[in-house]
Amino acid sequence: MTPPVELRTLVLGGTRSGKSRHAEELLGDDAAVRYLATGRRIPGDTDWDARIAAHAARRPDHWTTEEVGGTELATALARPGPVLVDDLATWLTGVLDDAGAWDAPVVPATVDAAVDGLVAAVAAAPGPLVLVSAETGLGVVPDTRAGRLFRDRLGELNAAVARVCDDVVLVVAGRALTLPTPAVTEPGAGVAPTPGPAGGSATPERTGVPAAGAGGPVGTDVADPDGDVAGTPAGVPGAVLPATGAAAGAVAGAATPPASITESDVEIVPVTVGRPDSRSRRAAVALVEGLAMPTGGLGRLGELGVWLASCQGTCPPQAPVRARVVLLAADHGIAGNGVSAYPPQVSAVRATAAAAGRLPVTVAARAAGATVRVVDVGLVSGAEGAEPGWLVAHGTGRIDREDALDGERATAAWLTGRRLADAEIDAGADLLIPATLGVGVTTPAATLVAAVTGAEPVAVVGRASGIDDRAWMRKAVAIRDALRRARPHLRDPLALLRTVGGTDLIVLAGFLARAAERKVPAVLDGLAVGAAALLADELAPGAKDWWVAAQPSTEPAATLVLEHLSLVPLLDLAVRTEDGTAAVTALPLLVTAARLLAETGTAHDTGVVPGDVTAPAGLGR
Repeated sequence: MTPPVELRTLVLGGTRSGKSRHAEELLGDDAAVRYLATGRRIPGDTDWDARIAAHAARRPDHWTTEEVGGTELATALARPGPVLVDDLATWLTGVLDDAGAWDAPVVPATVDAAVDGLVAAVAAAPGPLVLVSAETGLGVVPDTRAGRLFRDRLGELNAAVARVCDDVVLVVAGRALTLPTPAVTEPGAGVAPTPGPAGGSATPERTGVPAAGAGGPVGTDVADPDGDVAGTPAGVPGAVLPATGAAAGAVAGAATPPASITESDVEIVPVTVGRPDSRSRRAAVALVEGLAMPTGGLGRLGELGVWLASCQGTCPPQAPVRARVVLLAADHGIAGNGVSAYPPQVSAVRATAAAAGRLPVTVAARAAGATVRVVDVGLVSGAEGAEPGWLVAHGTGRIDREDALDGERATAAWLTGRRLADAEIDAGADLLIPATLGVGVTTPAATLVAAVTGAEPVAVVGRASGIDDRAWMRKAVAIRDALRRARPHLRDPLALLRTVGGTDLIVLAGFLARAAERKVPAVLDGLAVGAAALLADELAPGAKDWWVAAQPSTEPAATLVLEHLSLVPLLDLAVRTEDGTAAVTALPLLVTAARLLAETGTAHDTGVVPGDVTAPAGLGR
């Protein structure tokens, strides 16, 4: 007899994990299954032919096989089941092939259209449906642009299909594990206002309480204003949940917590952030393709315009007019170990200079029309001109010997970053540029990057502020020792930040995650911001889609950040200030990209269209 199967089941697994066999067993031998094969035959590839033959030999004779690809798969799913689709990864490969996406500067709109059509077809499938797909984390993907494109797109496809399936199964070594269904919170449950330090109101924070015995992340999908499912659960990125065993006491000098929640009784739970609007992105791609210019003529500027359109949810995009630079001031205990060319007290000196408009980033901001805010989140003794009301802690521990912060202050720093983002966005910011002014910050930042990426200490140590060989060696030893302390926390992003990070790094992570959840793009610049972004994307998966990188850094760890987040820098000016200067310098590019899409005439309207290349010389002049 056919075993019971949910209406729609997604079966995930790595290569040769047994996922296809398990999917076949779900439908059983007695049912007249329609087998939809998505793999394309490759002339001369005998190994691939053998795999196809082995799969076919397992299937009962009364099963029917249909070879489908592209939009044909969505059409096939509309017919009665039971249906087995094997598999989504090869289907996506075909879609990317047909669209010429591997080398295109912007992924063609046809790819998003095909994915959206397939997900809708799965949701509307009439009969029992089992879909097989490769889990991206369980396969070998080359670290190339094409490899990262495939990895990211497959992960997004799997997540989108999982959301409309009744059951999701992970197969490892031939053993199947049914993944828990996300618990659901009622919209608005646990809402509490988040006042800023001066008592001003900000966007409400939401807390989700897991159902008894429920596993998995808390939250339910919320539709975005344009009707797309954003994939953002009712809880916010890094949702704040009541802790089961919280530490007691308040954080001295910390920003005032919400009335219903204090840092001593919350924990941070990773929650997915919704992607930028796909329909606006498709419209922008189509718009770029129709402009009065050669195909791909705008290059990266066209890509930037498309990204802005998807972030804003409108096409053509609007040029950013209220860019905001937020500079964080904080001290790091490890700076006292001589890992920087500057003494620790220079953190406060830099904050004072920034408040007076005398640092490179503030000069660049004036030139670009951006406003600057300097906030003291962790200086030992404060700084003239820096806002003190957001203070979390007076300095941090020396990370090679002790934790940077305790759990309570780490949570306070995360919440402070979120409130800072809320305050800026509520004030009208349409683009955010965060940075830190802390001396020695690249040491904990490089440690975090090594912990997340698995790199060796010597592979992440750079010259940063211009250190000599002896300081470089001290820095390498400090990172090595800090990494040893970080090892028990590699799977816990906030614990990692608390142990070997710092106040400004945690605030940055909370700031970036919250900005992404509220659909406001950010420009990343420097190793410290990049390291915080790595952890923000761990605590708010999907946040990286809302960021763009200003430039590559001379710091080797920053290169690993860009690779890990699949970000391609806009500029390469070799700016080494690490204070957001390069990000501010990139602002005119973003404005130009938006205006190019909004104001350039189309080929149809202007008559600027390719002609007959065989026409006699002189015609059309």
